[in-house]
Amino acid sequence: MDLIVLFICIVAGGILTSIGVHMMPVGGAPAAMGTATGIATGVTMISTGAAMTGLFTASTVETMTSNIWLVALSGAVGSMLMMAFTMLGGNIIYILAAGIVPVSGRVDVDPITKRPFLPFKTPQTDGHGTPDVSYISGVMGAFLGGSGGALIYYGLVNYADFSAPLAGISAMGIFLTNAVLSAYNIGGTIEGFHDPKFKLLPRALKACFIGSLICAVFASLISYAGGL
Repeated sequence: MDLIVLFICIVAGGILTSIGVHMMPVGGAPAAMGTATGIATGVTMISTGAAMTGLFTASTVETMTSNIWLVALSGAVGSMLMMAFTMLGGNIIYILAAGIVPVSGRVDVDPITKRPFLPFKTPQTDGHGTPDVSYISGVMGAFLGGSGGALIYYGLVNYADFSAPLAGISAMGIFLTNAVLSAYNIGGTIEGFHDPKFKLLPRALKACFIGSLICAVFASLISYAGGL
């Protein structure tokens, strides 16, 4: 029964990670020059930062309670706060230092606030900053990814007999496996759930399901051998 729950935690965590990564607003190097919407880094890097923050909060809560929902929620909130402050900091620099308005390059009107983008988009760019829809998408993505990482950690600690430090390292590795698979599926920049690339998500979910399943098999073998 423990191995079944372990498999569920790892696979569910991997699926949540993939969905969360696809919701991150990432503009890569162009975003650093204000010529693309999102954060000026790669998909895997920003996801890793959010996941580490979520794992810190999840591991802290896990030492105080065995409630899986509280652990998952703590990981989600930690990751969500990290992303929220990162996007806010980037927007402050874009608006006050560069003097540009956060707008999307993929849609003409914000799907949530209905604010028009075209009048504020700099010509020859693919948007800039983190507009409302991308900001909300990023927070939601971090929430899902953080809860996914926390589920993986919880499963390893409670059902695979991993020590807390090695469970954290292993959870980070499994998270990165899914994050990298999702990053290859995205293939560069993405603005959030309104981006056309988000429609590629089903393909990533299949890959992440298989990848997480393989990771769960190795975790179960380690558990069977006596844990770490």
